[in-house]
Amino acid sequence: MKKVITYGTFDLFHVGHIRLLKRLKSLGDYLIVAISTDDFNSLKGKKSFFSFAERKEIIESCKYVDLVIAENNWEQKRHDILNNQVNILGMGNDWSGKFDSLNDICEVIYLDRTESISSTQIKKELAIITPEKLAEIEYSVNNIFNVIRSLSGVNK
Repeated sequence: MKKVITYGTFDLFHVGHIRLLKRLKSLGDYLIVAISTDDFNSLKGKKSFFSFAERKEIIESCKYVDLVIAENNWEQKRHDILNNQVNILGMGNDWSGKFDSLNDICEVIYLDRTESISSTQIKKELAIITPEKLAEIEYSVNNIFNVIRSLSGVNK
């Protein structure tokens, strides 16, 4: 059996994640996904929208994934690969070259990311919706309703 492993945060699960997992699964028979824990993300200076438990549940529900494990630190990759008898470590090409030192125990492959989608991009776009922006939208909506009410003869 050919085993593949990958690592990531997998926050705000999106089509880019699905496509990556599908491509990784096509490289072998068994796909292991290691998800960064909340504590590990904190050490990396990252904050996930979803908790580790929620992200784990989401990834476990993906038909391409056979096993989900916790990623607690940078150094565990070598142990995970040996312990799970992994043949391929697959990562997004934004990590290109970073894990080449593991080529002595498995094949390391860097896959192209899905263009124009990332959790970071989604978070940036959602961050535009500030409390001030919401108040502005609410004010505009109320004005529209007031105009509709006045045109229809309905009192407030």
